[in-house]
Amino acid sequence: MVLSNDIGIDLGTASVLVYIKGRGVILKEPSVVVVDREAGTIKAIGEEARTMIGRTPGNITAVRPLRQGVISDYKITEQMLKYFIRKAVGKRTLRRPRICVCVPSQVTEVEKKAVEDATYAAGAREVTVIEEPLAAAIGAGIDITKPVGNMIVDIGGGTSDIAVISLGGTVVSTSIRIAGDDFDEAIVRYMRKKHSLLIGERTAEDIKISIGTCYSMPDMKTMEVRGRNLVTGLPKTITFTSDEAVEALSETVGQVIDAIRNVLERTPPELAADISDRGILLTGGGALLGGLEELIEEKTGIHTITAEDPMSCVCRGTGKYLDYLNS
Repeated sequence: MVLSNDIGIDLGTASVLVYIKGRGVILKEPSVVVVDREAGTIKAIGEEARTMIGRTPGNITAVRPLRQGVISDYKITEQMLKYFIRKAVGKRTLRRPRICVCVPSQVTEVEKKAVEDATYAAGAREVTVIEEPLAAAIGAGIDITKPVGNMIVDIGGGTSDIAVISLGGTVVSTSIRIAGDDFDEAIVRYMRKKHSLLIGERTAEDIKISIGTCYSMPDMKTMEVRGRNLVTGLPKTITFTSDEAVEALSETVGQVIDAIRNVLERTPPELAADISDRGILLTGGGALLGGLEELIEEKTGIHTITAEDPMSCVCRGTGKYLDYLNS
């Protein structure tokens, strides 16, 4: 029987990851909940719910209770958190867990309070809130206590957080509500405009993961994409190329790069020199987009690397932050 658990939760727009001290990241599921609006009941949560997106009858809807990194549906978020905590910890605990949960760097006090309240309601004994870039840096193995500038670019599902960290705190940061979900939407828009083809968000995400890139590579990849022809209304299949992906994603990715440059312009000169030496670190699921390292390097002139297992960096850092506070 477990006496108590320290838990780190990456409460993301696209996925929820749970870290338990001594066991690592033990749960990663989509932050999707399927609700029966008529009966007011929850039908499915997580991976099971994701498979139902775009395939439910009228009275049943698949909901993402977090939008752009903040809670948009409090009640459903609380239910979802309860479910994931119970699934991760199990019921055989004597004490309620201490939970550290992360939020985007520019959230308001009200938004932060909503996350805290939902976590307490889901069964936490004590709640600590940490900003995503700090959690990402800890999770990537950076010693944030040193007087050295580190630049973190955390691209999640709903927000991209860009921060310069030194001496255990954030010196300069920005959070923009453009991230992985917007990359999917950009592909959907491109398909509609260029090919008169209507595709769903799951198909767009598959394209992004399989051949999505924001930087032209010598070896072009292709993929068969099925959707509905907007002219005839009938199913249609086209061949989509990675070069078209560059075109589809250029504007959206450009906004992330503008935000990176904006943070660099506001960085104190000593820290800017550190970043020039140490490079820019990419974390978050969006960091896996093909060609992103090369494009940032080309636009900023600074060496850019992706953290090891970028998707779980924030979650690992959130879990380890409790040790950092106690040390």
